Amino acid sequence: MPSNAVLKTMNFIHRGVLAVTRGRLGWVVARMPVVKLTTIGRHSGRKRQVILTSPYRNSQFILVVASRGGDDRHPDWYLNILADANISIIDSSGVTKPMTASLPDQNQYAELWELVVGKYPRYSAYQKKTDRQIPLVLLTET
Repeated sequence: MPSNAVLKTMNFIHRGVLAVTRGRLGWVVARMPVVKLTTIGRHSGRKRQVILTSPYRNSQFILVVASRGGDDRHPDWYLNILADANISIIDSSGVTKPMTASLPDQNQYAELWELVVGKYPRYSAYQKKTDRQIPLVLLTET
C-alpha cells in the first residue's frame, strides 16, 4: 500500500503535468478519465484537492473509487466527503463544476462494482488486500 508521502507526491506530480501541459496531458490514466476533486477538509475547513480516476460515468453521475491502493484506511478525501458532500471537480473540459457526493445503496453498489472490476481488474486486487469494503462514490451535478 502506498504511503501518504507517496500518494501526495504522485498527486503533486500529476497536478504539475496538468499545469505544465496546460491540460493537454494527464486527463487519462490507465485508460480511465481523471477528475480533480476539491473537498473541504473535515478538520481544517480548508479546500483540499486530489486527482482521481473515474472508472465509470453516465449522464447522471461520475463514479470515483475510494480504494487508496487497497490500504486498510479510507483515503482522506473520502472522509472529507462524508463530513461535507458539497464538492467540486474539474475534468478535461477545464471547467469547475459544483457537485454533490453520495454513496450508492447496496444493490447499486453491487452493480457498479461489477462494472468497475470487469473493466479495471486492478480494483479487485485492491479489494483482496483489505478487510474494508472499498467505497464507491457518486458525483452528481448540483
